[in-house]
Amino acid sequence: MGSDQELAALLLAAGQTLALAESCTGGLIAARITALPGSSAYFTGGVVAYSNQVKADILKVPHAMLAEYGAVSEPVARAMAQGVRTLTGSDLALSVTGIAGPGGGTDEKPVGTVFMAVADQHGCQVERFAFGGERSQVRQQAVDQAIIMLKKRLEALKRS
Repeated sequence: MGSDQELAALLLAAGQTLALAESCTGGLIAARITALPGSSAYFTGGVVAYSNQVKADILKVPHAMLAEYGAVSEPVARAMAQGVRTLTGSDLALSVTGIAGPGGGTDEKPVGTVFMAVADQHGCQVERFAFGGERSQVRQQAVDQAIIMLKKRLEALKRS
């Protein structure tokens, strides 16, 4: 069974619904999840929040947070996940925000820097990743890591 099917099985077994807030991946995670038949049983929807305006207006990320930390940051990833969870009423939400390149990187946040957050009723976990390669490779690595992060969270919930 592939990782996508494993994620689907975990969501179904746990009776959990999932929502996504994607920035640098541009909907690729949602596309992968909805490629499986029956995904409407656990996937409620997602927001591709590419601009800061959409992050603020739809996901309710505070403008002050975006100004202070930047869109690619731990606090913003956390706020995006919590925002899409609230917006959709999902049990579980994942957000991803990053710099896919080729431009936009800085010394502090080079190209390939990606923050992901998973929010549920127990709180929100955020991780920072440093992916390599060209834009398409950074985006694909982020999608793959998102599936892994969701599976780990669901496996942890199953054990608790």
